[in-house]
Amino acid sequence: MDNGAGSYSRYLAGDDSALGDIVREYKDGLMLYLNSLINNTHDAEELMEETFYKLAYKKPRFSGKSSFKTWLYSIGRNLALDHLRRMKKKKYASLEECKELCSVTDIEENYIKEEEKLMVHKALKKLRIQYSQAICLTYIEGFSNFEAATIMHKTSRQMTNLLYQAKKALREELEKEGISYAGMG
Repeated sequence: MDNGAGSYSRYLAGDDSALGDIVREYKDGLMLYLNSLINNTHDAEELMEETFYKLAYKKPRFSGKSSFKTWLYSIGRNLALDHLRRMKKKKYASLEECKELCSVTDIEENYIKEEEKLMVHKALKKLRIQYSQAICLTYIEGFSNFEAATIMHKTSRQMTNLLYQAKKALREELEKEGISYAGMG
C-alpha cells in the first residue's frame, strides 16, 4: 500500500490529520495536471480543492486496483472534464480569465531553467489536449505509461502511440520557435 493509500485508510478510520498528509503530498502535482487539462490556473486550483473535498466528505472507496495517486488524479480528471463541459456552454470569457491567459509566470532563481520550462509549457498549450495531458502525466508527473493510460481511459498500446505522437508534435512546436529540446528524444 503506498503512502497515499495508507493515509486515506487512516483518514477513513477517523484520523483527520491523515487528510492533511494527502493534501500536502499531492496538491502541487494535481494542480499542475488539472491546469494542463483546463488551461486556467484559478479554475484548476478550485478543481484541486474540489477533489480533496470529495475525498473528505463523500469518502469514495479506494479499491487498490491502481496506485492511490492514479486513483486521485482520475477523480480530478473527471471533475475537470465536467468543468470543461459546463464551460463549453458558456459563450464568453471574463476579463479575469483573459488576463490570466496572458500573464507571464514569475521568473525564479534559476533564470535559464525557468525560461526553458516556460517555453516547453507554452509549446504544450499549443498541442492537442490529449498530447499535453500525456506528456504532463508521464514526463512531468512521473506516472508510468500504464498509470497514465488508466487516468486517461486508454489502453497501454494507445498510450504508447499517443506519447509518440505527442513528443513528435511538441518537438515540432519547439522547432517552430527555434528551440532544440533534447529532453523529448
